[in-house]
Amino acid sequence: MMQRSIYLCFFLLLQLEVASSFADPIQANEADWLKAMAQAAHQTDYSGVFVYQSGGRVEMSRITHISDAGGEHERLEGVGDSKRELIRDNDQVWLYTDGHKVRVEKRQIKRAFPALLPEQLSLLKENYTVSQAEEDEVAGYHAHAVVFLPRDNLRYARKMWAHSDSGLLLKAVVLDDRGYVIEQYAFVQLEMGGKIDHKWIASDKSSAKAIAQELHLSPLPKIELFEGSCGWQVDALPPGFKKILEMRRPFRGNKDPVIHMVFSDGLAGISVFIEKTQDAAFSHSGLSGQGVAHVYTRTVGDHLVTVVGEVPARTVIQVGDSVRYAGQ
Repeated sequence: MMQRSIYLCFFLLLQLEVASSFADPIQANEADWLKAMAQAAHQTDYSGVFVYQSGGRVEMSRITHISDAGGEHERLEGVGDSKRELIRDNDQVWLYTDGHKVRVEKRQIKRAFPALLPEQLSLLKENYTVSQAEEDEVAGYHAHAVVFLPRDNLRYARKMWAHSDSGLLLKAVVLDDRGYVIEQYAFVQLEMGGKIDHKWIASDKSSAKAIAQELHLSPLPKIELFEGSCGWQVDALPPGFKKILEMRRPFRGNKDPVIHMVFSDGLAGISVFIEKTQDAAFSHSGLSGQGVAHVYTRTVGDHLVTVVGEVPARTVIQVGDSVRYAGQ
């Protein structure tokens, strides 16, 4: 169970142009409105507090985002008992916990609330039926809702509320087969534009590097990205899921690196981890879940295959049972 929790946490962590104002996006071109939603989280200055709810867990975070000539800068702080802070300068990430700076890394996957929509919007239409829904108010802002209904039962439905003027995502929920909310992000307080604190932003690349050295950051373990194939194959991916990343990386002090493959359909993500059984702390097949995510583990020869996905249980089982070694 401990190993599955580690995989789940790692997967969830992977999981960080303001468009022209639409007077009424319900009547506007749908593709343009989705594009506005996708871009607003990256090109809007905002600061606010949002609540995350999933599987009985409730977390509150404060986020500040600045877009300037130097790119994107983001600060994410835990509110309440949580003493975590994450600062991002484009693809560079610093993580603080309990007042100590833990590590610095280069982010490989860029998806975190409110930046949940992919840049390649064509994937959405292939895998979901997209429709406009009701108008509402979220965190004091007028919003329009969009519903993403899956074209099969291998992924979840989603509903998102975006600011009517900028397109910034204000609220997002994931719905199960019965229409119940199983995960939710929602701003409860938000300020857009105006005078937002910039003092925490490193002035340039060299100063950011100097700060990292001064605070004795532990370096990120070496990650080897595969240009070709790692030799392992997934035969039963759900339609529309594309491989976006394949790498070999150290994990939990294993003697040999773990193979990690990442797949996405534009909204949902699936990760496949492959490690030698002799290195694994947990080597029994089984299924577990936490909120929107499920974890499925099985042994393939002398390797342990773990599939983690923000998809229904049937999907991680289908994917996990189809993983095989196809040779180099």
